[in-house]
Amino acid sequence: MPTSRRTIALWAITGAVAVVAVVAVVAAVVLLRGQSPEAPGPGTKVVASTLSKAADEAARAAEGTPEHAAARYLSEQPTAIWLTPEADPLEVVGERIARLAGEARDQSARIAVVVYGLPERDCGGLSAGGLDTEDYAEWTRAIGSALRDAADTAPIVILEPDSLALAPECGNVAERVEQLSGAVQAIAAESTWIYVDGGHSNWLPPAEMAGLIDQVDRASRGDSGGGIRGFVTNVSNYEATEDEVAYAHDVAARLDGLHAIIDTGRNGAGSIGQWCNPSGRLVGDAGGSIGDDVVDTNLWIKPPGESDGECNGGPVAGAWWPQAAVELTREAISD
Repeated sequence: MPTSRRTIALWAITGAVAVVAVVAVVAAVVLLRGQSPEAPGPGTKVVASTLSKAADEAARAAEGTPEHAAARYLSEQPTAIWLTPEADPLEVVGERIARLAGEARDQSARIAVVVYGLPERDCGGLSAGGLDTEDYAEWTRAIGSALRDAADTAPIVILEPDSLALAPECGNVAERVEQLSGAVQAIAAESTWIYVDGGHSNWLPPAEMAGLIDQVDRASRGDSGGGIRGFVTNVSNYEATEDEVAYAHDVAARLDGLHAIIDTGRNGAGSIGQWCNPSGRLVGDAGGSIGDDVVDTNLWIKPPGESDGECNGGPVAGAWWPQAAVELTREAISD
């Protein structure tokens, strides 16, 4: 019995709908898995998370006080979230990243995390701590797995600030290169952009800094490529943005196609040559304000309002310091 034209037409329509559906599903999967994420650039927006200490303080401080106003303002600014083994041990770090990813999706933003837990962190300085070698490897693998589950948020990872620039002074360059390259391999994914420590413009000379970064980049690349996107400068410091841009270009010129991110969270008044809770500082330009062929963008990485350590009247490193938050935001809130 011959097939009617109507039946043929129905089959054609059904087939077309099926094709469209398959294409839509494939597109959704590609988006979900973050197969083709854009590199950070001007306009990059990272999540302003309720998991921040600024958000905790805004919920706790008395309304109508300068401390509450500063904390509320800072809690609303897109800022990187620091992952430490002390606050985010192995059994909870994945859940924390998942919560952060959920917030990022709600805000149409990206995740930005700082991984900060390597062995003998800060060489026993004010931010001392971290894990032993075996536990660090396991912890970074868990972070990498959780970030791959959050691939659709195109995560930005700042890996172990100060670790490379401080290594010559600490006498552990080879050990740091091995630790950091292992962490890069554990975290790396097509959707994840990793930046290692690049010091800042008033620390190591560009040639020395580039040499350290190059060692990690080479050691972290497997047979299939991978490795790092680049390096980050000025984390937890106060150097002026224009100085950091120039420094990033100088360092990158000695490397093979690597890029940079600059921390502008607290450099609005520049530097007075002190790194530990200097007075009179201001928040800097909002993240995503700049970018060129070398500097991908700027972000707030060290959260304004958190102490650098027990110096100049501050509490322990990483603790919320209300007075510092008020001082840093005094012009931003009055505008």
